[in-house]
Parts: sequence; C-alpha cells; structure tokens
Amino acid sequence: MSISSPLLTPTASGSSTPVVSDRKASWAPQTRNPVSQRVYKVLSTNFDDEETRQALRTLSELYASPVPKGKEVQNVSAEDADEDFGQEGAAVGVDTSSNAALTESIPGESAARARKNLRRDMENKLAEGSKKFLEALGEVDSKLRELQAHVAAMRASCDEAETQLALTNESSKMLLERAGHLRDERQDVEDKKSIITLFLARFTLSDSEVEAMTSREVPVGQRFFEAMDKTERIREDCRVLMSGEEGPTKAGLEIMAWTSTHLEQGYEKILRHCSNEFRQIGRDAQLEVAPGMREAVSRLRKRPELLTEALTSLSETRQATLLSAFINALTRGGPSGYPRPIELHAHDPMRYVGDMLAWVHQAIAAEREFLESLFGVKSDGRMVGSVRRFDSKGEEEEWIRELMDLAVGKLCVPLKMRVQQTIRSQESSIVSYKIANLLQFYLMTMRRTIGEEALLSTTLKEITDIAYKVFYDSIQTQSEALARVPLDHDDPSLTPPLAILDHAQILREVMSVYQSSLLGDEDQDDVNEGFHQVLDIMVDPVVTMCISRSEEKKKARPRWDVAVFVLNCLCYLQTVLASFDFTAKKQAEIRTILDQRISILTNEHSANVLQDAGLLQVAEACRNRTTSEPLSRIPSTQLADLQRALRRFSQWLSGLEVVHSPRLAQLTVQKLHSQIHQAALARLAKTYRMICEEVKKPENRYEAASTLLGTERPFGQIHLLWQIFGLEEEESSSEEEDDDDDDDDDEGESEDDSDEKS
Repeated sequence: MSISSPLLTPTASGSSTPVVSDRKASWAPQTRNPVSQRVYKVLSTNFDDEETRQALRTLSELYASPVPKGKEVQNVSAEDADEDFGQEGAAVGVDTSSNAALTESIPGESAARARKNLRRDMENKLAEGSKKFLEALGEVDSKLRELQAHVAAMRASCDEAETQLALTNESSKMLLERAGHLRDERQDVEDKKSIITLFLARFTLSDSEVEAMTSREVPVGQRFFEAMDKTERIREDCRVLMSGEEGPTKAGLEIMAWTSTHLEQGYEKILRHCSNEFRQIGRDAQLEVAPGMREAVSRLRKRPELLTEALTSLSETRQATLLSAFINALTRGGPSGYPRPIELHAHDPMRYVGDMLAWVHQAIAAEREFLESLFGVKSDGRMVGSVRRFDSKGEEEEWIRELMDLAVGKLCVPLKMRVQQTIRSQESSIVSYKIANLLQFYLMTMRRTIGEEALLSTTLKEITDIAYKVFYDSIQTQSEALARVPLDHDDPSLTPPLAILDHAQILREVMSVYQSSLLGDEDQDDVNEGFHQVLDIMVDPVVTMCISRSEEKKKARPRWDVAVFVLNCLCYLQTVLASFDFTAKKQAEIRTILDQRISILTNEHSANVLQDAGLLQVAEACRNRTTSEPLSRIPSTQLADLQRALRRFSQWLSGLEVVHSPRLAQLTVQKLHSQIHQAALARLAKTYRMICEEVKKPENRYEAASTLLGTERPFGQIHLLWQIFGLEEEESSSEEEDDDDDDDDDEGESEDDSDEKS
C-alpha cells in the first residue's frame, strides 16, 4: 500500500507539525488513516534530545533480558498498545541499537511486551524499591534504639564519676595548694641558683685563671692573656654595676679590690717577661719579634711606667749591642772576615766615610723595622729618603723615635771623631766637597727618618758644618792664591791662562758633584741659593784676576790687548757655568760684565776702524763743530783734506779689513768677532752718511759737492756701502740714533775708564 503524506517536523514541545515544502506534492493523503498517523508520529519523533535518549536507555536496560521459551505474550487492546507506543515511541529501535546481545524469537516481541507491561513494570519496580527502603529503615530504627539505651547508661556513669571527682577535688584541694607553693619555691630557688652561678662565672676567676696570672710556672702566652682579658672584662662590668642609683655595693668593692690585686700581679709578670726577653733579643744581630712579645708590649701600654722601665732595659741593651757591632765592623769586619773591616779603606776618604754612614743608616733601618714590629705599627708606604710626617703619628711613633735615638746615641762619638779626622786631613777641595755633600745627603735622610732633634741628626749637622767650612776655606785659599798669580809677560797669547783653566776645571767638578747630590724634589730657589756661596768664592776672584792682572801686563807689554783677553776669559767662564741650571744668577752677573766689556771693545774697534778708514778726523770735525764757520773753511775738512780722506777710505774698502779684523781674530768666540765687527762697520756707514749729508749742505760751501763725493768709492751712495759691508740697509737708522750711538760711545769710554780705575 502506497502512503503519501507531508514531512513531519518535531516542535520544541515534542509534538509533530506538518511542514509543506515549496513544491506541492501530488501524493498528499486525503484521508486520516490511524496506521498512517502512527507512522507519521514515529517518523516525526526527535531523538536528539538528551532526556529522550536517557529514557530509551533506561527502557533498554529494563527489557534487556530475553523472553523465556513457552511464555506467551498477553494480548492487549489496540488502544493500550497505541497509548503505550505513543508514550514510548521508539523503544524497539533503541533496544536493537543499544543492546546487541538481545535475541528475539519473534520480531517486535520485546517492543510489544514493553508497550504492554511498561506501566505495570514501573509500578512493580517502585513497589520493590519502597519495600527495600522500609526494610533498611527498620534495621536503622532498631539500632538507634539500642544506641539510645547505651547513651543513657553512659550519661548515668558520667554523672556518677563527676560526683566522685567533685568529692575528690574537695578532699585534695589543700594538698594541691601546698604542692603549688612548693613548686613555686623550688622555681625561685632554681632561678636564684642560676643567677648566682652566672654571677660567679662572670665576676670571678677560676683557680686555673688565677694561677695563669700569678704563678711563675705558667709562661706568658694565650692562657695568660685570656685570663687578663677576663679580669679586665670583670672590672668593666663591675663598674657598670656600681654606677647605679643605689651607689657602689660591698660585693662590687670586694670584686674590684680582688681583681685589682690579680691584675697588678699580671702586669708585674708581663714586665718581668718583657725585660728578660728584651735582654735576650737585644743582643742578637737578627731582630725578630714573636706575636706574644708584641701582645705583651701592647698590654704594658696601659701601664706607661712599667712600659718605660721595660723599654729602658731594651734601650740600654741595644746601645751596647750596636756600639759593639759598629766597632767590630770598623776593626774586625763581618763574620769570617766578610765584609772586610771598614778601616781598611781609610786611605779612600769617600769610601771610608760612606761605609761608616751606610752602616749607621742600615742599623737605623733595621732598628726601626724591629720597633715597628714590636709596637705593631703598620708601614705607611714611605719611600726611602722621603719626608716622614712626625706630627700625624701617635704615641707609637714617639716611642719609636725616642728608642731609635737612644739606640744609636753611643755611635755618635766614634763616628764624629773618625769623620772629622778624615775631613781635616784632606787637601783637595773636590774631595772635601764630595765628603760634605755625602754628609749633607745622610743628614737630610736622617732628619726625614728620625727627626731633626735626634742626637744623630745634630751630630751629623755638626760634622756637615765642619766639612763645608773646610771646603769653603779650601776654595777660599785657592781663590786667593789665584788672585795673586801673575800673568806671564812673555806670553803674547790672549787665551785664558793655565791657572784659570785649572781653577775652572775644579769648579766644573764641584758643580757636577752638587748636581749629582740633588734629590729632585727641592725648590729651585733653594737649589740656586745652596750653591751661590760657592760661585761667589770661586768665580768672582777669577773675574777680578782677569781684569787686574791684564792691566798690569798691559803696562809691561803696551801691545797687550786687555779687552780681548778679558772677553776670552769671561766667555770661557760663561761656557763652564752654562752646563748647570743652578748657576743662572751667576751667569747673569757675568753676562752683565760681558756686555759692558763688549760695549767697550765695540767703541774701541769702531774708533780704530774710523782711524784706519781715514774718516776719523773728518767725522770729529763734523760732530764737534761749535761755530757757524763752514766746514770747507775748517783745516781738517778743507777740500784737499776731504779728498785725501775719501781717497784713503776708498783704498780701505778694497782691503781685507772690511770682512776681517786682525785684532778681533784673537777672540775665542767667533760670534763675538762678527757681532763687534759688524757693529763697527754699521757705525762707519752711519758716519759716512753723516759726512755726505754735511758736505751736501749749502751752508758748508763745498763746490760741486756731488762731484766731490762721486770721485771715490762708494761715490756718495750709502746703500752701496751697506752692500760692500754685507749688512742690511734696514739696520741703518736716523741721525738721532747715530747721535745716540755717539753718546753711548762716550758713556762706554767713561765706564771703561771707571772700570780700569777700580
């Protein structure tokens, strides 16, 4: 049978609603058949709902067991089947898909049975479940009744026990109170015992600690220092306790007195230990300080009088040890004869004095290192020879300085005696100065190491002053002897004599020694002043000797050139001094004298050049004319005389003296030769220009002045004369400068005369 019906779509409420498609189906049913309605209903059921699925699973599990054979299905009416099917629409389909183990003998048998017996089966299930609940609750009720009976019995027992407990508490109350009081008293006693134990442990010394501080059998060591530290700590804590409002207590006073006695015994023990150790190590050449000794000295610093007593013994021991070692170094030398005795080098004064001072300096360095280790002073990183700042140090530095001064104090006498004997026996001023500089160096070193007030520093200061006095006396004697040395009248040479050369060589060596003695950190003014006295003693007599002796020789040899000789000697002295920076002041003094002498020689040479050129008389007539009479009427400047002078000047220009002066050739410094000769030629050119200008003036009444000047070289052309001299024309100046030069010449001559008189 063919069935045509529209598609059914389930709504949200679970009912089916016909949905008409876009095309009208020609097979739509025209009658309402019950079978078709049932089919439509099944087809329109929505199986996507989770609740529907869960219901189907429950039914599937309910009817999962197969039907036994021989049991017939009860007949149900069509209405009941329809109703059952309508409530459980797809039971058959779900049962087939969810339980594959189910086997049906007749197709649709399970579904039919489900539709038929569903209501009854549900009611049976509910009834069975209710029966089980009732049975279980019955058992629970019986158990609760038994529990209630037990609780009632327990409550009765607890009431009885509580009554008995109350009676017992009443009867034991007094006993408990007595036990509580006893327990409190016991706790108080324990607390007092603990306090007393702690007090005794903190404020008393044990027998072992007392023995360590007072017994001579126990050495000074870590155990002793720990006992002293504890004693100090007890006294400090006791002072805190005694500073309360109630004032000092009897126990506090007794503790202070008791610890004071033991502490003083401990310091006396340290003093005996240090004194013994100082007497032992003071005799040793190799000084080493043990940590225990350093700690003992640190403890004694709290008792300055005890420390002074101990250090006094150390100082006395070190004085005797160092003096004996110094004498042995002088006479016996080192162990096994090496190093050799210092006095074996007494023939070499520099080495002899240097070895003695070096030994003393080494002894001081070792002594300071020992004392710094003894007092626990850290090194300040001071370089050797640098200034030690004593003001910034503390008490330790004062102790070290005093002990060092005392240790080397006895060395001053033998050192001073031997050094003075060596100084006074020297004849060479150079050796005397070297020794003096060596002493000055060690004096500065000692001052920077042990201070200026130390005995060794003052001794070295006295020795140094004596050495410099011997040196100054030596060079003073040499300078005075040099001033008395006469010049050889038969020697025509203008170079410095042998006496001056020897004296200058000594001066050069002395300056080299002084320069090598500088440390490099001195102020430049102090460096210059430190050698100025030596320069005054050694240089000034040379200058005086050059001038005075040359004047005496000029009287014996009229052709003796004083000016050139003096310039050669002064230039040589200037060359000797120029190699050293600290002679700048003396060089300036010599330069002033040189400038004066150069000016004098320049004036003399200019006058000689004018005389040799034949223009001197003409120039003097032009400059010294006082009347209004024309130059052509003056005898020395008449026409014939003027022509003769110009002719001689022309001949002189053709000679060698224009480029070279025989007199100036004696100068040892070629630069001075060129300087003086060029200055003389410049003055000659200015003089020739002045003569030409005077000749050309109409009031002097020279006929054909231009023709007169043009007959001889340089033909009245000033620039041509500058070219002949090889000078630049810019060096020529106005007539005012020429007049100034003439005035300078006169002043130079007057100064020369004054110098000669002096």
